[in-house]
Amino acid sequence: MSFKIPLFDLNFDDAEEQAVLGCLRSKWISTGPRTAEFERLFAEMLGSEVGAVALSNCTVALHLAMVLAGVGVGDEVICPSLTFVATANAIRYVGGVPVFADIKGIHDLNIDPNDIERKITPQTKAILVMHYGGFACDMERIMELARVHNLKVIEDACHGPFSEYQGRKLGTIGDVGCFSFFSNKNISTGEGGMLVTRHPEYAARAKLLRSHGMTTMSYQRSKGHSTSYDVVEYGYNYRMDDIRASIGVAQLGKIMPDLAKRAEVRRWYGDRLAGVAGLVVPFANRTEFVSNYIFPVVLETGDAQRRDELRDALAAAGIQTSVHYPPVHRFSTYQQFCRVLPLTEQVADRLVTLPMYSSMSMANVDEISQALISILSA
Repeated sequence: MSFKIPLFDLNFDDAEEQAVLGCLRSKWISTGPRTAEFERLFAEMLGSEVGAVALSNCTVALHLAMVLAGVGVGDEVICPSLTFVATANAIRYVGGVPVFADIKGIHDLNIDPNDIERKITPQTKAILVMHYGGFACDMERIMELARVHNLKVIEDACHGPFSEYQGRKLGTIGDVGCFSFFSNKNISTGEGGMLVTRHPEYAARAKLLRSHGMTTMSYQRSKGHSTSYDVVEYGYNYRMDDIRASIGVAQLGKIMPDLAKRAEVRRWYGDRLAGVAGLVVPFANRTEFVSNYIFPVVLETGDAQRRDELRDALAAAGIQTSVHYPPVHRFSTYQQFCRVLPLTEQVADRLVTLPMYSSMSMANVDEISQALISILSA
């Protein structure tokens, strides 16, 4: 089905085409100089002393984060359920136990530090947060809990490239930060991810683990910097290639104007939807710089059926929507870890994601808002 107003749109133009063409003409397309450039630029734009390691996707970044944090069989990791399933899957990859914590509420869809604290046990090894929509979790409280209980903190920052919390970029506050460059993300390389960390030893180990635990990579050997290698750990094939990295470099060149335009789109939505009966715009009072990856709204009352009827009516008007996300603890494979999460379940059943991308016009936002208000009033 084609939509008059899609959920998202790629910010691609000639810059990405030329970047890929340049990479192809260089005759080096696997991990090499463009990957290193992407890592360097990304780390510099975070504005913090972090190491950045480009990877094949964010899921493997989360997996490596678990490895770096020392999470193993039977260790508990507290995480949200209102997230994409990859957040929890990474815990299972290392034999860990996901302990789902509730969200703060209808106005703040992030994990609740009070519920985190209630669920800390002697088996807890780490806290894995996901900054919903690019809006920061309460990292001050979460980092204090981690300090008191000697826990590692991993930030799933897939929604929040360059979003800020108390002047710091998301992903640089905890022990490890993980970013996604999937096709619908703010920065897109089709597939791709980045692991960042303020621990140099973590960055060095992540670079080993992403390439089979090998001490040198193919590009180094091709340039004569090394003629052999050792394998010092059981690693993985988690590398990003230079083709995708070249797209990433082009995307970084336009990300800040893109985020500024998204902030404008958010303001337009906020002006039109403020005070609409029966509708809540989460994070409406946030003022810190945010990536605005998505624009969620929540029905004050009703259930999943009413939410789906609303989505169907918007689709009939040519407006694409989504739901971010079905709670992980409701999936069949995760019901063995199920906890009572009343706020997560109530909000998830009434949650709708409206279109959000930098090329949206004020007329687009007017049309979406008017359709939404008309459907709600009916």
